[in-house]
Amino acid sequence: MTVSSTLNPTPFGFISFDNNEQFHSTVRAQLAQDIDVLFAYAKLPSPLVDACRYVMTGQGKLVRPLLVASAFANVNDNNKNINNKNINNKNINNKFDKDTAVSDDLASLLENDSDYDMARRAALAVELLHTYSLVHDDLPCMDDDELRRGQPTAHIVFDEATALLAGDVLQTLAFEVLTAELPTFAPYDSNIASQLMAIFAPRARRMVSGQMLDLNAEASDSITQTDLEAIHRDKTGALIEAAMLMGGICAGATAPQRMALQECAQHIGLAFQVQDDILDVTTSTDTLGKPAGSDEKLDKSTYVKFMGVDQATDYAQSLFNDGRAAIIREMSSSTDNIDTDNDALLALIEWLWSRKK
Repeated sequence: MTVSSTLNPTPFGFISFDNNEQFHSTVRAQLAQDIDVLFAYAKLPSPLVDACRYVMTGQGKLVRPLLVASAFANVNDNNKNINNKNINNKNINNKFDKDTAVSDDLASLLENDSDYDMARRAALAVELLHTYSLVHDDLPCMDDDELRRGQPTAHIVFDEATALLAGDVLQTLAFEVLTAELPTFAPYDSNIASQLMAIFAPRARRMVSGQMLDLNAEASDSITQTDLEAIHRDKTGALIEAAMLMGGICAGATAPQRMALQECAQHIGLAFQVQDDILDVTTSTDTLGKPAGSDEKLDKSTYVKFMGVDQATDYAQSLFNDGRAAIIREMSSSTDNIDTDNDALLALIEWLWSRKK
């Protein structure tokens, strides 16, 4: 595989990083470069392209691309450990032969497959779709917010029509990028692309359905916690599911690995929303990068309203623990020792739990 990039072409799990921050920094840098490549390819007119660049290059957490990259790294490392075990089981006792076998396996993966580039496409796709949802969510007809990711929202900087169209085109690009002939990317893998589309499309639809259910809930006085969880498993959780599954698919995840990733994502997606509800009432606007207290202003049903801050915090912690356990169980079936500090996905879960915005 050839990637004409100034960055190391394999940041999602083929090389070791000193710490989680370095991994995240590399993924973010690659994503920023890929956004530039995409917009150069798309040839959008002004001010549409300006609005798209504006919303795609804000100071977001980039959680979903990081989930793609971390799931890719987790599955890749896990399967690499299995391959190393198989080499040992074949009684390759000569150190030179063993190192050569592992090196040849890795070289073959990098030179002949587009797995990593498909993960880049998946990371870009989920961020495009997520950003489109934020642009539309902020419009006057929805939440009517003036601040997002620490900067004025798109309809404030440009105008409502341009913001609407920016969201529209980001949504279409999210699907196009999976198979587009993009410079700096290897040709897309049609088998992986079809699997990604089968994961991505229904979860994109679920995200929109969840948004509608959330709007319906604002007009209702009889929403239960069960109803609230159903809303957020779609509105927030569906795209988190897509991100983790897409990352795993690009790394060749087995059926049990995909099940573990989906189980983990379902817990993490709900935990993420519970956290957002807590942060909305405990954190300042400056820290959040969006208006604090907006849920109360819109009289939204939240986990804090149902449970209080302390109980909601305990609930979020239990969800994160369940998500972590789902990954560890599957890793335990194929590895003897689990290094939670150096596993990209487990480290990301820990980072999400400690976030302040």
